Amino acid sequence: MEPISDNRPFVRIYKKGQEPDDVLYWLSRPAIERIRALEEIRKQYNDWKYGTERKFQRVYKIVKRKRERYGAR
Repeated sequence: MEPISDNRPFVRIYKKGQEPDDVLYWLSRPAIERIRALEEIRKQYNDWKYGTERKFQRVYKIVKRKRERYGAR
């Protein structure tokens, strides 16, 4: 029987001062995993800062029009 693989998070306990460097950990991860983690952090921050309700942003467009001269033909 093969062991069941699960993707549950796990905890490692380190003594103070012997913690691994986070930068080295993230550099060892594949680029797609780093991007996904960054996107999750960005989403959590935006939910905290702006709430979970999504709204459309207003879009403005400035159009320069040629001035018409009145009375001239």
